[in-house]
Amino acid sequence: MMSTTVFIIIITCVVSYVGWQNPSKQYAWLMNPYQIVHRNQYYRLITSGFLHADWTHLIFNMFTLYFFGDIVEFYFNQVSEYGTILYVVMYILGIVVADIPTLIKYKDHPHYNALGASGAVSAVVFSSILFNPLNELCLYGLLCLPGIIFGAIYVIYSYYQGKHKNDNINHDAHLFGALFGVIFTIIVWPAIIPHFIDQMANFSIF
Repeated sequence: MMSTTVFIIIITCVVSYVGWQNPSKQYAWLMNPYQIVHRNQYYRLITSGFLHADWTHLIFNMFTLYFFGDIVEFYFNQVSEYGTILYVVMYILGIVVADIPTLIKYKDHPHYNALGASGAVSAVVFSSILFNPLNELCLYGLLCLPGIIFGAIYVIYSYYQGKHKNDNINHDAHLFGALFGVIFTIIVWPAIIPHFIDQMANFSIF
């Protein structure tokens, strides 16, 4: 039986590929704050999360989702009979919520566009960290760190890059997606707070 995560990955790959083959369709689905606010094209907040700039962008996001998505769905199913539904809701809302600050900031800039599942993927990764903060996360399969350390570095990096704008990546979406993942997980299972504290009681840098 196909997992929910694999289903999301397949849809994302198909939509991204269609966008690459048809630039006009890709433009119609991009997260363009001006079009959303001034022409009420709210669907873009969701469709943009299934588009990617190129194969590298797509593979990185889907590779990350593949390794953490099933884990988060499993945890949700342990704490709720609606775990799979909650997992899908978190993913979709992660796309939308992560882009809201950018939407507000660039609502009067017609030429600003954004795309990608980074906000939703960040929500999934940080939800996983909340459930198991000491589980090692590996960057590109090489640098492995406890989830809580990885998360701290990720937040600092995203904040710094978002302020300095040294590239074309929407780092604010990464940051707000991560924050949303934490908040959503706490709402779903408030007991995760003492669970997280108990996990961290065993943490030692050395």
